[in-house]
Amino acid sequence: MTRAAGLPGYAVFGGLLASAGLPIYIHAPKFYVDAYGVSLSALGAVLFVLRLIDVVQDPALGWLAQRVQRFRALAVAIGAAVMVVSMLGLFAVPPPLPPAAWFALTLTGLFSGFSFLTINFYAQGVQKAAEMGSGGHTRLAAWRETGALLGVCAAAVAPTLLAGAPGGAFLWFALAFVVVAVVSVLAMRGEWRGDAVPEAGAGGFAVVLRDSTARRLLLIALVNATPVAVTSTLFLFFVESRLAAPGWEGPLLVLFFLSAAASAPAWGALARRFGRKSVLLAGMVLAVVSFGFAARLGAGDVVPFAVICVASGATLGADMTLLPAIFAARMARVSPDAAQAFGLWSFVSKVTLAIAAVALLPILETAGFESGTDNPDSALRVLTWLYALVPCGLKCVAIALLIATDIESEET
Repeated sequence: MTRAAGLPGYAVFGGLLASAGLPIYIHAPKFYVDAYGVSLSALGAVLFVLRLIDVVQDPALGWLAQRVQRFRALAVAIGAAVMVVSMLGLFAVPPPLPPAAWFALTLTGLFSGFSFLTINFYAQGVQKAAEMGSGGHTRLAAWRETGALLGVCAAAVAPTLLAGAPGGAFLWFALAFVVVAVVSVLAMRGEWRGDAVPEAGAGGFAVVLRDSTARRLLLIALVNATPVAVTSTLFLFFVESRLAAPGWEGPLLVLFFLSAAASAPAWGALARRFGRKSVLLAGMVLAVVSFGFAARLGAGDVVPFAVICVASGATLGADMTLLPAIFAARMARVSPDAAQAFGLWSFVSKVTLAIAAVALLPILETAGFESGTDNPDSALRVLTWLYALVPCGLKCVAIALLIATDIESEET
C-alpha cells in the first residue's frame, strides 16, 4: 500500500493546482489590461501561442514524468518551484520587458510547471485508486476535485479580499501562493513513489490515442470544458459592464465555486448509485437550463445572476468530479503508464482556455468593447451573447457526444 498522506493530501495538492489554473485566466488578462494597458487582442494571441507550445510540451512532459519516476518527489518539488517563481514574476514583479512579452514569459513557466505537476498528480492518482479497490476512482476524484474547487474559490476571491493591501492585491496573492505551494508539496510527500508506474516503454500517448473510447473521452473533455473557458475568460467583463456591478466579481466567483465544491461529494455519491454517465448527463443538462437565463440579464441583475452562479456552479461539480474519474478508469485498463495519458488530458484541459481567449477577446475588441468604460449597447449585446449563449451551444454538443459514447465498462 502507498504510504499515506492519504486522501486529504490529494485534496490539498488539487487545490494548489486549481489555484494556478483557471483563476489565472480570470485575473491575469484583466490585470495586464488595467495595470499595463496591454490590448485584449495581444493577450488573446499570447494565450493562443502558449497553447500551441503545449501541443508538443504536454506529451513531452508526460514522457519526462515517466522517465524520472524514480525521483518523482524531487521532480515534483522542482516543478512547484518553477510555478512559484513564475507566479511571483507574473504578479509581484514590475515587467522588466515589454508587458506582453513578460506576460508570455511568466505564463510559460507557470503553465509548464502546472502541466508537469498535473501529469504526475493524476498518474499517481490512478495507482492510488487501484489500491483502494472498487469505486476507488470515484472516491479519490471526489476528494481531489473538491480540493481543487476550494482552491479555485480561494484564488478567485483573493484579489478582492486583498484589495487595498500595501503593495497591491496581486503582490499578496503571489506571496500566498508560495505558502500554499510549500504546504501542498509537504502534504503529498508520502504519496510520490518511484514504483508507481511501469518502466518507460510500457505505454505512452500513442497507446491512449489508439483506443477509441479514450479518444472519444478526450474529445468530450475538450468540448465540455470550453463553456467554462468561455465564461471564465469573460466573467469579470460581464459583471463589471453588463451587470454594472463592479466590486461584486469576487463574491459571485466565490458563490459559483463554493457551490461546485459543495456539490462534488453529492455527485460522487449519486454516481456510485446510478452510474457515472447518467449522473454526468443530468448535470450537463442542468448546466444548459440554468445558464441560459444569463442571456436575459442586464444592469443591476446581481441577485438573479447569483442564483445562476449557484445552479451552474453545482453542475461544474459534476464535470470536475465524474469526467476525470471516467477517464482515469479507462486509463487503468488501456495505459497503466498513466503519466503520458494525463499529458494529453492536461493539454485538452488548457487548450480550451486558449481557444476562448483567442476567439473571444478580439471579437469583443472589434465590437467596440473597452474594459472599465461606458460601452455602447451593441458591444454589451455581443458580450452577453458570447458569455451566455455560446457556452450553452457548446454544452449541447458535449451532451450529444456523451450520449453517443459507450462507457458502461468504466463504471466499475
